[in-house]
Amino acid sequence: MTTGSPFYFAYVGSRTTRERNARGDGINVYCVDAATGRWTNVQLVDGLLNPSFLALDRSGRFLYCVHGDASEISAFGINPGTGRLTFINQETTAGKNPVHLSVDPGNRFIVVANHVTSSLAVLPRHEDGSLGKLVDLVILEGQIGPHRVEQPFAKPHQVEFDPGGRFVVVPDKGLDQVFTFRVDGVTGKLLAVDAPPAAAREGAGPRHIAFHPGGAVAYVVNELDSTVTAYRLDPGHSGLTPFQVVSALPDSFVGHSRAAEIMVSNDGRFVYASNRGHDSIAIFSVDPASGRLTSIGWEKSHGRTPRFFTFDPSGAWMFVANEDSDSIMAFRVDRQTGMLSHEGVSVATGSPVCIVFATTV
Repeated sequence: MTTGSPFYFAYVGSRTTRERNARGDGINVYCVDAATGRWTNVQLVDGLLNPSFLALDRSGRFLYCVHGDASEISAFGINPGTGRLTFINQETTAGKNPVHLSVDPGNRFIVVANHVTSSLAVLPRHEDGSLGKLVDLVILEGQIGPHRVEQPFAKPHQVEFDPGGRFVVVPDKGLDQVFTFRVDGVTGKLLAVDAPPAAAREGAGPRHIAFHPGGAVAYVVNELDSTVTAYRLDPGHSGLTPFQVVSALPDSFVGHSRAAEIMVSNDGRFVYASNRGHDSIAIFSVDPASGRLTSIGWEKSHGRTPRFFTFDPSGAWMFVANEDSDSIMAFRVDRQTGMLSHEGVSVATGSPVCIVFATTV
């Protein structure tokens, strides 16, 4: 499986249905050479409906996926030597179109965002990796945004724990707000925090959030107006306060584009966001004192519709999933400048929309 270089496993989720104009075939498992960025397919788990977003448990021994446009999530065991997946079980999220899921710091519960039914679901996970029955369901409410098509109701798009694991943050594309909850480590119930939801610019459509490793600042990518909002985090009541909004697009771009993913470099010096339409990765430098962003450039995604991107475990590589050109592209990350260089390494895979990595043992 390897050529003597260190390697790790990559799990790629996809869309599979005709309604999504998709060409995906399930969850693909790859062995990735850490030195060259080369991917080798080791397994296809097929027969799955839109296994779009994936998440590992806190031990890295189990993988979970949402089934987009449906109402379920599934659990898989990971063979630590081969990386291959074995199906464990599936449970309902009591909602429609689960789009994101995260495992709580105690490794006991999974929080899921039901995008179309405006709800957050919590399911228990057991020591054997299996899923239990729903233990909580919270409906999000508020004033909807002005976009008649994209903001007809509350539309939670992500559930992300802060670096300290104290709370879970939920960008809501329909309400132009970012919610914060605590998770009861014993019951799994979602608990309100003292601070109100954080505001986004009207019509922005908050989609995903990424935390600075220092924990005091977070960055939200807004899908509908292709901006990034920087928020300051109050550690006392978990409130988020916006202090900057920057465009993820060049000021010369006049076409149609929507932002998708956002990530912060491991050292906290750079922030990256993807643009679908402009088909690029926007690159920002981070002021170490204030957390403010400065645009320093764009790198083309070398494909269409970069719905997702992520860093490899070392942070030396960025992999970009171009959903509509059925490709994953590899980029070297310059640790000093933050810039990206396309290495000409690609993986052909249908409608990729998520990538997670697991290290070997």
